Amino acid sequence: MTTVGTPVTRVDGPAKVTGAARYSAEISPPGAAHLAIVGASVAAGRVSAMDTAAAHAAEGVLSVLTHENLPRIAAPPRLLPSLAGLTAPGESFFPMQDTVVHYAGQPVALVVAETYEQARYAASLVRVSYDVVQATATIEQGRGRSYEAERLFGGLLPGREERGDAEAGLARADVRVEARYRMAANHHNALEAPSTVAVWDGDDLTLYESTMGVRATQQTVAHLLGLPVSRVRVITSFVGGAFGSKAMVWPHTTLTAMAARHVGRPVKLMLTRPQMFTSTGHREEQEQSMALGATRDGRLTAIRHEKLSVTSPFDDWAEPATGVSSQLYACGDYLGVHRLIRGNTMTPTFTRGPGETLGVFTLEATMDELAYRLGIDPLDLRLLNHARTDPHGNPWSSGGLEECLRLGAERFGWSGRDPAPRTRSDGDWLIGTGMAAAAYPVALFMPPQRARARLFADGSAVVQTSTQEIGTGVLTIATQVGADALGVTLADLQVQAGDTDLPNSTAAVGSTGAGMVSSAVHAAGTALREQLVALAVGDEASPLHGVAPASVTVAAGRLSSAEHPGAADTYRELLERHHLSDAEATGTWRPPPLDTPHGLLTFGAQFAEVAVDPEFGLVRVRRLSGAFAPGRVLNPLLARSQLLGGMLWGLGQALLEGNHADPRTGRWAAANLGEYLVPVNADAPEVTVDLVEVRDEVVGPLGVKGVGEIGQVGVAAAIANAVFHATGRRVRGLPIAPETVMDPAW
Repeated sequence: MTTVGTPVTRVDGPAKVTGAARYSAEISPPGAAHLAIVGASVAAGRVSAMDTAAAHAAEGVLSVLTHENLPRIAAPPRLLPSLAGLTAPGESFFPMQDTVVHYAGQPVALVVAETYEQARYAASLVRVSYDVVQATATIEQGRGRSYEAERLFGGLLPGREERGDAEAGLARADVRVEARYRMAANHHNALEAPSTVAVWDGDDLTLYESTMGVRATQQTVAHLLGLPVSRVRVITSFVGGAFGSKAMVWPHTTLTAMAARHVGRPVKLMLTRPQMFTSTGHREEQEQSMALGATRDGRLTAIRHEKLSVTSPFDDWAEPATGVSSQLYACGDYLGVHRLIRGNTMTPTFTRGPGETLGVFTLEATMDELAYRLGIDPLDLRLLNHARTDPHGNPWSSGGLEECLRLGAERFGWSGRDPAPRTRSDGDWLIGTGMAAAAYPVALFMPPQRARARLFADGSAVVQTSTQEIGTGVLTIATQVGADALGVTLADLQVQAGDTDLPNSTAAVGSTGAGMVSSAVHAAGTALREQLVALAVGDEASPLHGVAPASVTVAAGRLSSAEHPGAADTYRELLERHHLSDAEATGTWRPPPLDTPHGLLTFGAQFAEVAVDPEFGLVRVRRLSGAFAPGRVLNPLLARSQLLGGMLWGLGQALLEGNHADPRTGRWAAANLGEYLVPVNADAPEVTVDLVEVRDEVVGPLGVKGVGEIGQVGVAAAIANAVFHATGRRVRGLPIAPETVMDPAW
């Protein structure tokens, strides 16, 4: 391969910077009307009355839909994992089928009008009366009604994981550390708000949808509307950010299709910024507890990891907090338990680094505390305990944790650190450094991945696959892999994607996009190249006639063989001789089965330096440094960009991002970006990203494990540990609030 592994700039860059790229909300079919959603202003109760007269009378209004005149869905939502390519509703509930209100913001009415402004104005005229009941919105309100979940994450994972006897392991420990952490809810807030354009042509439906999974959207909407899958087409040219909020299919997509069928015209929906807090899931409020036991020399004897969080009234959903804590360190006695509280909230969902950003925060903050209790350097404690196999004794598909820890420490300058807290200052600021190990599961439970490659007589080529570009650079990676597999230049190959009419490839979730899509594209390109090589060696008119196919190499569309030095053929000449305008092949790649006898984690290490103002409790991150081992790196430029972005999100999660439900009303306290804080350029410190490339022959033909999530994992723990080093105070909540850091003397 010649282009894979090189820092190729994005192939979609010109379209985006010139405005040629079209996002879903920019699609405007002739005669398109606009939809506005009226959300419930209460979190629990029933709609007792609804006055829509003023909305009906407003200028430009075409229709007002409520539970009284909205058609019934054909089948209830089935909460199955989108990762498996099946139906993927965000929750097993569909609104406006009755009068019950389960959460604030739940759709209770739809207004269709000629323009966006007319629809929004008319929606403001709808008057809804409620019979209100007390909502359960917080952990404290529902703590006494918590229950242990049998399955989590849309049924993908068990709610309990246990091996050995954690209590016995804690009892025999020389040193024991227990801590409880509270984490506020997080919201996605992608730059592009979720948008849908629905167009009916008879019984055929086309959706232009801002989604991370065109196939999951197609399957889900077809199921809910009772349509054959072949009658639903989903097109997603570009997505302006998603981070998990667009991985599942939320009710507004199907509601738009229902509204379009009702008025007999194309209909466009653009959610408002406040509706993004109540319409596409969130990272749930949670409480995690960690107990670690260790011998005097630092060997772990037990880990107990417990999580409590708020889910919806209808789904057992929780981020799986124990996927890394159960595997990262060698420890025979382990217990991981998830407990849930049914609350008046929509079903939580994937949010970047789901489960592990906070699960690893809990683990790594407690590991830091254990290191200080033992008098062992935090880096050395992790090196001492890191697992060399998975808990079942299986080898890792590829390792890299030790290399990441050592490289990260060297780049950061960890060895020159005075471990004593509160010993370094810069003027009025206290300076501290902290570190954390990082890991993220490699998801392989995907359907077969497919792509199609076509070569034309002029030497140009096209690769087609249904995946969508969500901003990560998957089109660029597919172009690189396809060009190398087929043996053409980057300039000669175009990738077409984002359409369910193209061969199936996965939703870009769980850091799987690059690995899954590249494997399918590699399979298609390789199949077509082999087809054309076979044609050449069997062609009496070819200079390569009779050579062994395995001896043929292809570069820039030119075929050559070591068996006949100097002899060459070209794709263009080959097709012309055979009077072919094109040639094509479809490639299929099947991910390894779930019972693959290997441990599947992507490893990394995070380091942070902070400055703390003890008088005001302000924390400023001065440096972040991360080292990561994501398998084969297809494009280091894009990989570094993803990792840097994840690290900065981790900074936001540590210091800024957090939302709280009002226990009186059940509504979110923050519902716009003026109140929900995210990092800006002024918050961004110096960030260093290092890549440790490890060979992986298990996860796929190219050995790609992915970088989408691992960059965020471990950052919050490294920052919290640095705050302790600076101040001597342990922080047990996220985001880190000034009052938890402020010097008690003030």
